[in-house]
Amino acid sequence: MGKRKEASPVTPSGHGKRSRQDASEEEEATPCVSSDSESYSQSTTAEVGIVESISLKNFMCHSNLGPFRFGPNVNFVVGNNGSGKSAVLTALIVGLGGKAALTNRGSSIKGFVKDGQTSADVSITLRNRGQDAFKPEVYGDSIVVQQHFTTDGNRSYKLKSATGGLVSSKKEELVAILDHFNIQVDNPVSVLTQEMSKHFLQSKNESDKYKFFMKATQLEQMKEDYSYIMETKNRTHDQVNYGVERLEELRRECREKEERFKSIASLSEMKEKLEDLKQKMAWAVVIETEKKMSPLREEIIAEEGRNVKYEQKIGEWQGKVNTAEKAFRAIQERLENISQEAQTLKPQGIALKDDVQRKKRSHNEAEVIYNRHRMELKRLQRDSEQLSKRIEELQKSADSMSEEEKMERLKEAACLKDRLKALRDQDVTTTQQIEQFQQAVYKYKEERTRLCNEERDQKHLLEKTKRQLKEFQDSKTDQLKRFGQHMPSFLAAIDDACKQGRFRKKPVGPLGACIRLKDPELALAVESCLKALLLAFCCDNHQDERMLQSLMSKHFPPGQRPQIIVNEFRNQVYNVGQRAVMHPEYPTVLTALEIDNPVVTNCLIDMRGIETVLLIKNNSKAREVMQKGAPPRNCREAFTAEGDQVFTNRYYSSDNSRARFLSRDVEVEISFLDKEVRKVTSELCALQQRMRALESDIRQNEDHMRQYYASKKQIQMEARALTARITELENVEEQPSIDIATLEGEAQENQNKIEYVKNEMEQALDKLKELKSSLQAAERQYDEIKTKINSVSEIADPIKEDLHQADKEVENCKRHKKHYEEKLREHLEGIKKRKGELLSQEKDLEEKISQAQQIFPERLEVTRSARTLDAEIIRLRDKINSQCQLQGDRDEIIRQYHAAKENYQDVESKVRNLKKFVKLLDDIMAQRYKTYQLFRRCLTLRCKFYFDSLLSQRAYSGKICFDHKNETLSITVQPGEGNKAALSDMRSLSGGERSFSTVCFVLSLWSIAESPFRCLDEFDVYMDMVNRRISMDMMLTMADSQRFRQFILLTPQNMSSLPSSSLIRILRMQDPERGQTTLPFLPINQEEEDED
Repeated sequence: MGKRKEASPVTPSGHGKRSRQDASEEEEATPCVSSDSESYSQSTTAEVGIVESISLKNFMCHSNLGPFRFGPNVNFVVGNNGSGKSAVLTALIVGLGGKAALTNRGSSIKGFVKDGQTSADVSITLRNRGQDAFKPEVYGDSIVVQQHFTTDGNRSYKLKSATGGLVSSKKEELVAILDHFNIQVDNPVSVLTQEMSKHFLQSKNESDKYKFFMKATQLEQMKEDYSYIMETKNRTHDQVNYGVERLEELRRECREKEERFKSIASLSEMKEKLEDLKQKMAWAVVIETEKKMSPLREEIIAEEGRNVKYEQKIGEWQGKVNTAEKAFRAIQERLENISQEAQTLKPQGIALKDDVQRKKRSHNEAEVIYNRHRMELKRLQRDSEQLSKRIEELQKSADSMSEEEKMERLKEAACLKDRLKALRDQDVTTTQQIEQFQQAVYKYKEERTRLCNEERDQKHLLEKTKRQLKEFQDSKTDQLKRFGQHMPSFLAAIDDACKQGRFRKKPVGPLGACIRLKDPELALAVESCLKALLLAFCCDNHQDERMLQSLMSKHFPPGQRPQIIVNEFRNQVYNVGQRAVMHPEYPTVLTALEIDNPVVTNCLIDMRGIETVLLIKNNSKAREVMQKGAPPRNCREAFTAEGDQVFTNRYYSSDNSRARFLSRDVEVEISFLDKEVRKVTSELCALQQRMRALESDIRQNEDHMRQYYASKKQIQMEARALTARITELENVEEQPSIDIATLEGEAQENQNKIEYVKNEMEQALDKLKELKSSLQAAERQYDEIKTKINSVSEIADPIKEDLHQADKEVENCKRHKKHYEEKLREHLEGIKKRKGELLSQEKDLEEKISQAQQIFPERLEVTRSARTLDAEIIRLRDKINSQCQLQGDRDEIIRQYHAAKENYQDVESKVRNLKKFVKLLDDIMAQRYKTYQLFRRCLTLRCKFYFDSLLSQRAYSGKICFDHKNETLSITVQPGEGNKAALSDMRSLSGGERSFSTVCFVLSLWSIAESPFRCLDEFDVYMDMVNRRISMDMMLTMADSQRFRQFILLTPQNMSSLPSSSLIRILRMQDPERGQTTLPFLPINQEEEDED
């Protein structure tokens, strides 16, 4: 029990601390019952252990409840049933580590999770201030305890500081905090739940009341601790008795060892002879070791003479490697030059194409200008002819006309001129329309050319895909057809020729039919690696090769014959352990394949080096392994699942997207190819439809262009007619008055215009010819560039194949060179191993010499062998041992004697110490039990005193009787004055009187029990208004006298009649609504800030 910090609420003997707050902050929660209570109303509030706030999530039937912010003294949580009051109290018990059974709300923690949810959370904030704070430098002014539990029954803790930082997630830390603050959630005085309160009110068992008192005052815990200590003392006493018995046995054993120790005799003579034999034995071993080392030295000298042969072979293949690398670099430079040329030609081709289009537009514009000048020249020439005719007519005509006819002709001429102007404007518009249609037709024709090329490519792709689809469909009945339509008949011909004895050994092939993939996802990677080798055949000798060539010529067309590899057939696979790639994550082609025939495996090793090629599914991983840092040992290249080839300094993308030969699931490939055929067919149909639409657009534009040409011709004819009519009218109209000289001037001016237009037309014609020549030159250059680009692409393909063959040759030479290097390395390692053996034997000889010198410093020339000496030593040692068995080994007897003596002394010391401990424990427990009885008596008297004092506030009388022997507690209460009425059992009281008496008993326990907070659920449920008011006043008076305690009272009653005070906080819960998931609450004094 901790040090007490409180005093009686009804006696003047209290010494509570005075508050330093001003008078306005020292208002009492309720009117005081005596002047003594005023001194307690000024006590300071609690600094540690009280609950500052609680918040719940998915707890019981509430989705989100809180946060509840409690005051430091009195807190009323009010609300109707179902609003969440009891959930708050249950969360306080569970959140501070209490068991589910304590809440009387469930047997398991998972029962508190809301239906439909998987987990629930409870967060509790405890105050942590002042001198008694728990680790204030870590947690600060408050400790946040968060608990998370699930429907699986799992629970976890998080202890956070005031700033929100995680400090610990261990329950041991929470237990330490609760012990430091003296918080006992399982103590009914600290937390009295609704069920516990109801059970206590209705209980008639005096033993239950006594247990309640013992548990509330922690006397029960003290009693259990004392019982455990007494059990420990009894077990220790039993150990002491056993130790005494054991001590007697050890004493007898020690005496026996001592007597045997005194009876040992000497065996020095035989031991001296044994030592002499050991000296001879040591030098005999040295002499035999020296004789064994001589043959090994001679063998090392002979092996070192063979190094020259391997070095010559390595030098020979190094020269071949240099030649092959030189050829490879030359081909690579050619390919890079061609690729660079192609890259250079592409922008040049684009520029030339743009130049052709630009020059076409310029040529068309120049042609329009030339036609415009030509039409203008024709018009001027017609005007010149008409002026000439008019001058002739004027010279011949002498007639006159009337004024009225003149006006009509002038009017008609003006109308015709307006019409002529409109026709010329229409002619310009028509010319522009013709130019636009010409450009549209040219654009459409270019698009048609591009689509024709795409159509041709799509047709080729469709034919190729259909051919592959047919091969896969045929392979359902005969898998060999996957390697070509001619392959089954060709293999049948090989079988016939083999039966006829035309082959020494039957050729093996195609190689792709002899291998199986362990991982189907690597099919494309393996095909990209082996390529044409999948169709190749392997022969044992050149005679079989010629016979196979003869058969191929009958079944395969030229250019499509499979490759033939001549390699001696062996029944065992090459040992490639020294030159193979060993990677912990990625396989090589060799390890990724299952090959039953060793001939196929050896052929692929020789031709492709499959033991040095890694298979890495991911492209980025392949680049990382091969190009970032040093590649794996012996690895020269890698392939990805997409078929891309990765070297240390370059990367080639695959041209294929699907495996053709090694795909295991034929139905999937047929389905894929069938979809591909439909897709390509659909794209081809779309292209053809687009081409038909383009043809239609070209025809429509050409039709419109022809219509505009006809319209332009009609406009020009009409304009010429109008011009002639206007000229005629003007000539008739002005015949009497026009001067011939004027007309001649006009004719001369018109002739000058004709000369000017002719000059302009000639310039336009020259420009047109120049542009046409330039256009033709640009078209020729563009065609040449296109031809060059196509030729470069055609040239690059065989060069790529040559580069691949050269690379294979380089790798082949390197492999042979590496083979001899491995041979040399193995040879050198053999020499090194023998030298190591020699060195080891020399060290062994030195050690044996050293050991012999330690046994006997001078070298002894021993003629006897080590074996005979060893036999004699064994014989003599056995004789000594037989003598020792009769008398015992001296050292062993001495050791056993000292060991028995030490063991006896150790056990004797332990027994003596345990006896002292048991005696001391008896004295301590006798004193402790006296103190326990005195402490229990003091608590009993204080409880009786407080109970009588509290009953007297309503003029009740009663008493509490404790029977510690029978462990019973009886309470008798009589309403009214005690001297006028006889005391009676609580069972005879009414419900309100019994509740009031129970509250007095609980308050008396509050006065003698230590806890930073007290929680009481529905304490007034069975009280009438008078008892409820009196009980409330008593609780508020006690709370005012114990401001360093926190009180949390839950009641369904309306507490609006309480006086307003800074010490009282009322948390009013809202009534639950249908579908509501959050039950908010508001303090009565919402505008007041929380106290520190």
